[in-house]
Amino acid sequence: MTENQPITVLLVDDQPLLRMGFRLILEGEDDLHIVGEASDGAEAVRQVRELNPDVVLMDVRMPVLDGIEATRAITASGSCARIIILTTFDVDEYAFAGLQAGASAFLLKDVAPSELIHAVHVVASGDAVVAPRVTQRLLETYVRGAARPAPATAPRDPLLEDLTPRETEMLEAMAEGLSNAEIAHRYFLSEATVKTHVRRILTKLHLRDRVQAVVYAYETGLVVPSNPDY
Repeated sequence: MTENQPITVLLVDDQPLLRMGFRLILEGEDDLHIVGEASDGAEAVRQVRELNPDVVLMDVRMPVLDGIEATRAITASGSCARIIILTTFDVDEYAFAGLQAGASAFLLKDVAPSELIHAVHVVASGDAVVAPRVTQRLLETYVRGAARPAPATAPRDPLLEDLTPRETEMLEAMAEGLSNAEIAHRYFLSEATVKTHVRRILTKLHLRDRVQAVVYAYETGLVVPSNPDY
């Protein structure tokens, strides 16, 4: 996607009525263009390869290949497409699995039209998590329940050593669900400076976007669930 070109979107859901609903909402925007539809994950992988969309709206439960495996295949292929997982509940094992697989965000299927449009724009820009604190709650719930070594004994990822102390602080703040504006306020920085730090963190850790940085912070034990009774 380049400046002044529309954001291209691929719709993936095995229910034609849902795809039609999303199409009607998104095609009402001048800068959004639906380039294709798929009814299962395998078809989605093929269409991403052929159509190279900017954003994929990806259902989870589908025949042939589910949305999680399709997301994993798309991100592993090196595609630049940003994937939004569509879920039924805001804290849901499928949403967490989708984020682990490389999705950039998740939305509820009953999302308001304005929120859907906003989410597509945000994810296409690679800027921020759609709902930081909901994402944080999702991660805390499932990271806590996952079988992994205690943070004190977990091996430290060598890539973390490449971060400066300030960048480590920024990553921890991102994992708390803070926006760039909130991080800037906490550390007495400009938002432009925070954006620069975020960009460097993503580059050093070889991560696709901000939400992947949050997943990384939890999975490496840099950040631990804050409340065991959550």
